[in-house]
Amino acid sequence: MSTPSFLQDRLRAAGFDDVAKVELVEGGQAATAGIAHRPGKAPVFVKSFTEVPADDVFATEAEGLEALRERGALSTPEVVLATREVLVLSLLRPRPADEAFWERFARELARLHTSTVHDGFGWERDNWLGRYRQQNAWTTDGFEFFARHRLLRWLPERRVQAALDAGYRRALERLCERLPDLLPPRPACLTHGDLWAHNVLATEDGRPAVIDPAVSFMWAEVDLAHLWCSPHPPETKRFFDAYAELTGLDPDWRTRMPLIQLRQHLAVIAQFDYDWGAAEQVRAILEPFRH
Repeated sequence: MSTPSFLQDRLRAAGFDDVAKVELVEGGQAATAGIAHRPGKAPVFVKSFTEVPADDVFATEAEGLEALRERGALSTPEVVLATREVLVLSLLRPRPADEAFWERFARELARLHTSTVHDGFGWERDNWLGRYRQQNAWTTDGFEFFARHRLLRWLPERRVQAALDAGYRRALERLCERLPDLLPPRPACLTHGDLWAHNVLATEDGRPAVIDPAVSFMWAEVDLAHLWCSPHPPETKRFFDAYAELTGLDPDWRTRMPLIQLRQHLAVIAQFDYDWGAAEQVRAILEPFRH
């Protein structure tokens, strides 16, 4: 198990030799994170992996934060340092527990999605979702992109094969073949890519801010589905209503969310021995496609 000294050692190796202590932060699933305190300086957020997946894991995360801020006008933490071993960010605040905050975030997320429409699905290079590489090869077909790079790409992973027998794996392939019948066509736009409530925080002056992106140009509803299908506080009700109004969502949008969230469930199964019920949810969604 990682300890505060693990992060402190990583910071020291990166040149932060004045760190007095590191408090571990709970909530993240893949990396170890904490708040580093330095005498006479503002505390910073730091995260690292005990076994770093690849040289570019934090570089691409830093690029994602910059893209959301520069292209989409979302608030993100400042990147203090991004090396192979460690990511250091300016410290954000916990978000307030009120509907006004979430309504503001609805406006800002709607602006991100509607102002960054793109003619291709993908990203400038592959990046990372947790410990696993996110494939972002360009295509002009959103159904093909979602099927190949967001769903089927997880089938070869060891834990996914253990959780889904051959019948369910074939069911996922059938579902992918039928995506144009199951989902309405949507344009690509800049998406956060890992947008559950834990990754929504606040700036010093109370504005919504996001962390831990896995950006790509993809359907806006991948962000909406992650917020809808993962645990979220009751004050988010106004968020969903406001986002639907601002983006002109049809009345049936909620029925699509579990299908779109398949991508996240498969990623969770692939990465963790305990999957928080993801495999059970995947099997339930795939059951009608088994025959």
